Amino acid sequence: MQQMIGPTRYAYTDIVAVTSHFRDKLGQGGYGSVYKGVLLPGDVHVAIKMLDGKSSCDGEDFISEVSTIGRIHHVNVVRLVGFCSEEMRRALVYEYMPHGSLDKYIFSAERSFSWDKINEIALGIARGINYLHQGCDMQILHFDIKPHNVLLDSNFVPKVADFGLAKLYPRDNSFVPLSALRGTIGYIAPEMISRRFGIISTKSDVYSFGMLLLEMAGGRRNADPGAANSSQTFYPSWVYDRLSKQELGEMRAEMHELERKLCVVGLCCIQIQPHDRPAMSEVIGMLEGGMDGLQLPSRPFFCDDGQTPVAESYDFCSGLTAISEEDEK
Repeated sequence: MQQMIGPTRYAYTDIVAVTSHFRDKLGQGGYGSVYKGVLLPGDVHVAIKMLDGKSSCDGEDFISEVSTIGRIHHVNVVRLVGFCSEEMRRALVYEYMPHGSLDKYIFSAERSFSWDKINEIALGIARGINYLHQGCDMQILHFDIKPHNVLLDSNFVPKVADFGLAKLYPRDNSFVPLSALRGTIGYIAPEMISRRFGIISTKSDVYSFGMLLLEMAGGRRNADPGAANSSQTFYPSWVYDRLSKQELGEMRAEMHELERKLCVVGLCCIQIQPHDRPAMSEVIGMLEGGMDGLQLPSRPFFCDDGQTPVAESYDFCSGLTAISEEDEK
C-alpha cells in the first residue's frame, strides 16, 4: 500500500546495502553526499542523497522535501523513489540520471549539443517548472533553478531536481516571508532580495530560468570576471547590446536563429519587475514558436554603462546584504 501511495521508506541497513557501503560517490549536494545505488529485484539504478546531520536541514525540512517530491509525477521532474529516516540518519532515494547535471555540458570547452537540442532541453526544463507552478494541488516554488539542478537521463531528457529549497504554498498565497528565502547568487530574482522590487511568486523562478537560459545560449556563465573584454563580463548585458545593434541594423546578424530566440526569451524572463516577466506557460509558447512575434524587451538588468535609471545602476551583487538588512528593519 505504501508503494502505491508514495515513496518507499527504507531502513538505514537497506541504504547501506543498496549503496554497497557507500562505495560509489556521485558528488556533493547542498545537504550532503550523493551515492549511486542499485535496488533489488530488477537492478534499478538510483541516486541516494545522504543528508549531513550537521547541515541546516532539520526534520521539518526533510519531511517537506519528501512530501513535495513524493506527489510529483512529470517527465521533466526527477522522481523520488524512496527515503530513509532513522534519528539523524536521513536519505532521499532518487531515480538515477546517467548523464549527470546540465552544467557540465553547457560550460564545456566544446559545444555538446546542437541548437535544436539546446532548444529541446530548454523547453523540457520550462515544462517541468510550469508543472511545479500549475500542475499540482499545491503551488511549488523551487527557489534554486540553475544548471547544476537540472539532470539529464539516458536520452538527455532534462529533469528539474534538488527540491531541498522547495516550499509548498496554496495557489492564492502570493507572499513568501524573507525568512524562507534561499538560493544561489547569480540566479536569485531581485524581489527575493528586497521587497522594493515586488512580491515573491512563481515569477521568481521565471527569473532564475531566464538566467539559466542565457547561460545555455551563451555557453558560459553569465558573470565571468575573467572575460578578456570587460564589456563581456556580464553576459546578459553584452548580449542585450548585441541584439539591440542588430535590430537597429548596426551589426550584421551572425547569431543562429535559435540562439537569438533563446537570448530574447531569457531577457524577457529577467526583467526587474516580476509583472513584466512572462509566466512559465507563456515561456513554453515562446520556446515552441519561432522568432515571429518575439520582440526584444526593455533593458532588464543592472548595468554600469549609464544607460539605466540611477535607481538601478548600483552593483547588484555587492548591494544584496545592505538591501536585505534595510528591508528587515
